[in-house]
Amino acid sequence: MADRPAWLDVVAPSGAVRQRLLAGVIERLQLYLDHRADLPVAPAVDADALRAALAAEDFRDPRPLGELVAAVAVALEHGMVHTGHPRYFGLFNPPSCFPGQVADLITAVINPQLAVWSHAAVPVEIERRVIEEMGDALGLPPPVFGHFTTGGAEANFTALLLALTRAEPRFASEGVRGYAGQPMLYASAESHLAWFKIAHQSGLGRAAVRLVTTDEAGRINPVRLDEAITADRQAGHIPVMIVGTAGTTTAGMIDPLPDIAAVAQAQRLHFHVDAAWGGAAAFSPALHPYLVGIEQADSVTVDAHKWLSVPMGAGMLLCRDADALRETFQVTTGYMPQGSEADDPYCHSLQWSRRFAGLKLYLSLAALGRSGYGEMIDHMTGLAELLRNGLRQRAWTVRNPTPLPVICFTGNRGDDPATVAARLQTAGGAWISAAKYVGRPVLRACITSFETTEDDVMRLLDLLDEARR
Repeated sequence: MADRPAWLDVVAPSGAVRQRLLAGVIERLQLYLDHRADLPVAPAVDADALRAALAAEDFRDPRPLGELVAAVAVALEHGMVHTGHPRYFGLFNPPSCFPGQVADLITAVINPQLAVWSHAAVPVEIERRVIEEMGDALGLPPPVFGHFTTGGAEANFTALLLALTRAEPRFASEGVRGYAGQPMLYASAESHLAWFKIAHQSGLGRAAVRLVTTDEAGRINPVRLDEAITADRQAGHIPVMIVGTAGTTTAGMIDPLPDIAAVAQAQRLHFHVDAAWGGAAAFSPALHPYLVGIEQADSVTVDAHKWLSVPMGAGMLLCRDADALRETFQVTTGYMPQGSEADDPYCHSLQWSRRFAGLKLYLSLAALGRSGYGEMIDHMTGLAELLRNGLRQRAWTVRNPTPLPVICFTGNRGDDPATVAARLQTAGGAWISAAKYVGRPVLRACITSFETTEDDVMRLLDLLDEARR
């Protein structure tokens, strides 16, 4: 028998070698997890030194994989913000839960291709089941359709394409030219501004996004929304979609969804809810009532890699009109395996080749159950209330009235939020951000980690006092 080529031993090592290498990877990862809380949340990074070190890797000659894994692990420890750190109070980038990590390993090894049902019947049906369960948790009336996406931006983009196709059948073949006027979409001025990028890539242009004024708490004003739609109709534009936000990025505010639904119904527009991170509140009996009105949405975005804490790359688009979804993405080819177009994911999603993203949420939801997820979410909202009370006791003012674990606050001594945030980030003991909330500069702290404890919250309060001094 001919000797195995060296390259084959790298891409497909023998069982014993594979196990040894995987054991080394797991040991490195466990070492990181064991002492992550002792690391600076945001280590200082010398950009020039980093680029020079990477440039030294010329990729000409092979290097042992175990050596490379160790080098990468050390570099990551000292060269990135540790968003999984229990004192990272920044954007919604939580640590990934263990069932989700296991799912990603399974998916990477088996590597199913979810373009067509016939090639991946079990993965496709698992994702379908999870979408149905998520819809039921949110209170959407069955049947619920949809698919997994790379994240909220793709899910929201899908919702816009769906709305455009439903509003004007000629859009599928003629694009924007099929409309008699400029299509328009409406969202809160406090919404995620990815809507501008989405309008750009859809061909509508950024001027198609109408940001509607909010009330003093940062929730969309339904009266101003209705007025904006009416004015655009009178100007010859074509209103297409209204977006309600369930958990704004800056302040965790939930738009008045029942009022928006009423406007959408009266104006005959597609009603989409961006619940990218706030949608997880559906699993908490205490928080679910704040989502009332979401059940009237035509489509909903939820990101499982946010508050549901699975590894990155697990967004979802849920909708109530399967025919419109298929019409939006329908395509016929001579080279794809023949099957049921109703079941083939490539016929009703933006993606063609598709990773098995849904397994992350399937395993996590099955292992935790709805009750377990509810307890995890309530743990974080309880810590947020502890932080709010601590801030008030230490002469900070909480600005945003939300039940979700995002706190926007200011000092009572003329403290500049950007300066305080920069000092705290540089010190490395915790990480929060400066932001603007309804036009006011604020400090923003978000409970994003299920590993955060009361001690971590108290430590943040002490570090804030030190930073403003």
